[in-house]
Amino acid sequence: MEEIITMAHGSGGESTSRLISEVFAAEFSNEYLAGMEDASVVPVSSKIAMTTDSFVVTPYEYPGGNIGRLSVCGTVNDLLTSGAVPKYLTAGFILEEGLPISSLIRVVRSMAETAREAGVIIVTGDTKVIESASKDGGVMINTAGVGVITENAHCYKATQVKPGDVIILSGTLGEHHATILSRRMGLDNESLESDNAPLIDIVHNLEESGAAVHAIRDVTRGGLATVLNEYARAAGVQIVIKQDAIPVKKAVKDFCGILGLDPLYMGNEGKMTIAVDPADATKALEIIRGSKYGADAAIIGSVIAVPEEEKPALLLETSLGGNRIMGPLYGEGLPRIC
Repeated sequence: MEEIITMAHGSGGESTSRLISEVFAAEFSNEYLAGMEDASVVPVSSKIAMTTDSFVVTPYEYPGGNIGRLSVCGTVNDLLTSGAVPKYLTAGFILEEGLPISSLIRVVRSMAETAREAGVIIVTGDTKVIESASKDGGVMINTAGVGVITENAHCYKATQVKPGDVIILSGTLGEHHATILSRRMGLDNESLESDNAPLIDIVHNLEESGAAVHAIRDVTRGGLATVLNEYARAAGVQIVIKQDAIPVKKAVKDFCGILGLDPLYMGNEGKMTIAVDPADATKALEIIRGSKYGADAAIIGSVIAVPEEEKPALLLETSLGGNRIMGPLYGEGLPRIC
């Protein structure tokens, strides 16, 4: 096997075949991929949910993960928020000439390991090679995900958020954003690590508990403030969150203090916000904290009706006792974060 990706790997010939068999098939092997057909036929016995995403994160390897793990987490978490049970993924790889084969193997292996953790199967894929502007090359991944909607599936929609609901955050904010930015700045901060994670266990345990969950969203680009603004506008409510209740790790707080960043607008790749009926809030919090990747979950606020002559909004109750209106992210966030 060659040491780096060359244009020959995208030719469809012998080099392409070797790349597929020695790198992709070696890690993704399953009954659906085995035939190496142009399409895979998979069993589905009910309604399905579908999603698609593209991943272009720079750098493509970072503390706590890489673009392979990220691509599975991002796709699986999007399916979970619709109430689906994630089942199948596709994987399209766009490889830049000069990419070390050893780096590609690490990405593919991580992707395969994360798919097994999430209980999904990568059933078909594609590979293209493009010229690179740098000698080191790079990798981008496009995915599509399919999840099954069972007869007893819960429906999670922002329009179902209602006054009285409690807002739960599944963990600490800002790790992925801070990790990617610190890497780009050449900072070697061992205490920063991405939170990229598939949140299967949290959602499954909530569903099994019967807790009255009204809405779930994963908190990615745009951050928590943007997601909660989407809740407020979709449901026609106001959401009040408490600054002191929002969990943020010390390393992220310190990083934000240096650069003037706000964790409420920072991207995450392993966090969810959940709107739940107040009668089940304590129960739901305990369930999330007992689930994988949910140990730092916290109740951060609640939903209220919109007062007269006011509009749907997100309000932050500050440490000093005042209230601030927090709009969605305005302008350009950190690019190529996922």
